Amino acid sequence: MAGFLDLPERSPKPRQHGLTNVLDKGLSTAEVDGLMEVAGAAVDFVKLGWGTALVTGNLDAKLARYRAHGVPVVLGGTLTEIALRDGRLDGLVAWLKELGLGHVEVSDGTIELEPERKREIIARLARDFTVFSEVGSKDAERIMAPYRWVQDIEAELAAGAWKVIAEARESGTAGIFRPDGEVRMGLIDEIVHAVDPARLVFEAPQKVQQVWFLRRFGREVNLGNIAPADVLSLETLRLGLRSDTMEDA
Repeated sequence: MAGFLDLPERSPKPRQHGLTNVLDKGLSTAEVDGLMEVAGAAVDFVKLGWGTALVTGNLDAKLARYRAHGVPVVLGGTLTEIALRDGRLDGLVAWLKELGLGHVEVSDGTIELEPERKREIIARLARDFTVFSEVGSKDAERIMAPYRWVQDIEAELAAGAWKVIAEARESGTAGIFRPDGEVRMGLIDEIVHAVDPARLVFEAPQKVQQVWFLRRFGREVNLGNIAPADVLSLETLRLGLRSDTMEDA
């Protein structure tokens, strides 16, 4: 990197904070290599969205490319929800091990899952995997009280989740955001009053949302559901190389 600027320090990979979690909705292996060529140093995790891992024609080859670049992959939490709905969790676990994946996501954004049952699943999976749990509904009309967010997040961390993802959907219009994409600031304030934001991953697919979280929590905030095409843009925001955050660097 050019040495004529005093850029802020970024924690080195593998990072514990300052994570950029990328949403892969169907990249080809060539696109994976292209992403890694351009922005690999900024990609911490890749999520194969929803159930795309079951229908993509290049799963093994794609996982091999991410593995070669040292980027961990997690399958979408929706796939875990479907496995739970159909009583096939053991089959999913066996498949994850067959694929050589070390991470798993546990969510209940679509299905109804009793909190105690969800915590039991997190604890069970945490024996063999690094667990991302997710709190919040994908239904923009379903509003959960802030105390419930805090309660669920704290309980899932205690059950063994490494990080808890704050739901926003790919669109950034649910969960921690209002249907128009505006941040539910009061909700975020109540969550981080009780929970260290370093233990959280905030889904923030829109640039204006990313800027808000960076200004609120600094360049090392964990952000998820980042589109592959936006990874480099986000990294410039983290480093103050874009006007939106230049004064914060």
